Amino acid sequence: MTMTTDGTRALLTGLVDYAGLFPPAGLGMEDAVAEYARQHSEPEAWMLGRFVIPAARFDELEPAIERHFTAEAALSLTALVGPAFTTHAAEVVAFNSRHAGLARVLSVEFRAFSRAELEAALDTIPPGLIIYVELPLDDAQDELLPIVKARGARAKVRTGGVVADVIPGVGPLAHFLEACALADVGFKATAGLHHAVRAEHPLTYETLAPRSTMHGFLNVFTAAALAHAGMGRATLEKVLRETDPAAFRLQDEGLAWRDRRVPTEDIVRTRREFAISFGSCSFAEPVADLRALGVIP
Repeated sequence: MTMTTDGTRALLTGLVDYAGLFPPAGLGMEDAVAEYARQHSEPEAWMLGRFVIPAARFDELEPAIERHFTAEAALSLTALVGPAFTTHAAEVVAFNSRHAGLARVLSVEFRAFSRAELEAALDTIPPGLIIYVELPLDDAQDELLPIVKARGARAKVRTGGVVADVIPGVGPLAHFLEACALADVGFKATAGLHHAVRAEHPLTYETLAPRSTMHGFLNVFTAAALAHAGMGRATLEKVLRETDPAAFRLQDEGLAWRDRRVPTEDIVRTRREFAISFGSCSFAEPVADLRALGVIP
């Protein structure tokens, strides 16, 4: 029987923020909240992170909170804000005040593709929240990362979507990981990481949906661990391109990709300080992939 190794726990604990409200799942609020609550009763609940919600939809969420959560098992949220930053920031504060002890927004996420947009948004976000800024995968990223660092925020990278055009290339994604490591900026990923290892998959759940090669979350977070350990872009690109599941090994001693190794204690530090989580509209798909690969029982 497969045992969950220490390296597996270090890499995967709290890794998946549940984004069932978003495509391609696109669940209604009640169904998404019920699914997230159900997942917390599953054996794999240790891999679950926060529930992802647009701040503009708090009013839909509130009737479901007491049906599915208690003070002993409170709802942890990450909220998407913008472009109405001021309004949404006030809504986050008010939501936390109304639901103290039962539900809480712990982090907020927004896009910023220019210096002016980034600084204006950062000036609006209230204190006490973890901030994730989705950055462009182009030259603007290198200008914006120092501001993100100086303001105590974290970065966010879009790793896929429901059309092939939004899946970033290996080169830009490796550049992002290397740049964040060099700038000492933590990050999360969003979209497209439903599967463990890079491969071709349908882009949506529709019959005969178009297919494309999608990034794997083991690829991305293994590359992140190596970036955090000081590996350069050429190595990161090779990890991101890897399509052989057997090249990744999660053992009690740590994580290995081919001849590269990261000790378990370093994985724990990487996840705490650098590679925080990824958002996925499905929790079942990542779990099923990991089980099929023998990573979890």
